[in-house]
Amino acid sequence: MWQFTVQLQSNHYEWDIPAGFPSPNVPTDNPMSEAKVTLGKALFFEPALSGNGAMSCSTCHMPELAFSEPRRHSTGSTGDVVKRNAMALVNVAYNGSLTWAHDGLNTIEQQLMIPLFGEHPVEMGITGKKDIVLARFNTDDYRRLFDAAFEQPQPQWDHIIKALASYVRSLTSFNSRFDDYAYRQDDNALSKAELRGMELFFSERLECFHCHGGFNFSQSSQHAFQQLDLRPFHNTGLYNIDGHGAYPSSDQGLIEITMNPSDMGRFRAPTLRNIAVTAPYMHDGSLPTLDSVIAFYAAGGLGAGVESPLKSQFIKGFALTESEHQDLKAFLHSLTDQQFLQEPRHQALVNPPKVND
Repeated sequence: MWQFTVQLQSNHYEWDIPAGFPSPNVPTDNPMSEAKVTLGKALFFEPALSGNGAMSCSTCHMPELAFSEPRRHSTGSTGDVVKRNAMALVNVAYNGSLTWAHDGLNTIEQQLMIPLFGEHPVEMGITGKKDIVLARFNTDDYRRLFDAAFEQPQPQWDHIIKALASYVRSLTSFNSRFDDYAYRQDDNALSKAELRGMELFFSERLECFHCHGGFNFSQSSQHAFQQLDLRPFHNTGLYNIDGHGAYPSSDQGLIEITMNPSDMGRFRAPTLRNIAVTAPYMHDGSLPTLDSVIAFYAAGGLGAGVESPLKSQFIKGFALTESEHQDLKAFLHSLTDQQFLQEPRHQALVNPPKVND
């Protein structure tokens, strides 16, 4: 029998979060359970979930890279190029909004519909093949998983969505050296350079924390202690192609959803947890390294973007010495959670459940 059989009958779930941290918000119609997470993991790594069987969710969200991808743009199962960089799946359970630029997607269940069924571009490519894909999971192995998770052995799309969402919610990361220092009171967890970098990060001089604040280093957070989702979308001055703040027509950010001119070029500030392993950066992957990101913010934008009238008030630019630059980068590296990156529970199953050909 394949792995994790012992977990199949468990309907209890314990969050892997430090004592005193708030629990994530979870939809009332999809409570967490070990059985759902187990099923969701199997589906997440299963190429049979795509229309042509060519890719899985893990193709663009690699565990060893904090569930991100080291490419500027992802490619869908049929070869379509996705216009944005694949975001890391780190503490997504706390996100108050999903994707780079959409203020109407506030649950993982909603967001999953885009890569699974979207047609422009095609990612997983299930539209038009829903029955074919669903039939692949009508096997003894998967029927046991569905029965344990939902008390219904017959595979259903609603249950697939809920199981995948449960697995993604389970991906919590709170074991970086920064966490050892800040929350476990280990005064020796950070080096002197990292401590200097931390002071820079939280200073009014650099203002990084305004958009990357809180325990999740992201302005977009909702949880038991924080029900209000602060407006997490910002124009960082990455582009200004017309002198009035315009971004390339291929991707103009939140304005594409709201049609509000002031939302031109606004994208969500992602978490900085595990940021050192998730290059390239920005919504379009246009900045290849942390060094280039730090230089970008120090300059107050890129090229004509520095003068963009739509740029966030927090993107003012700042002067850094070379040693300060290195200190700030060292601090960002301290947010890497090696346990999360190497966690066996986050790796693909050695013996996955069987699917129908």
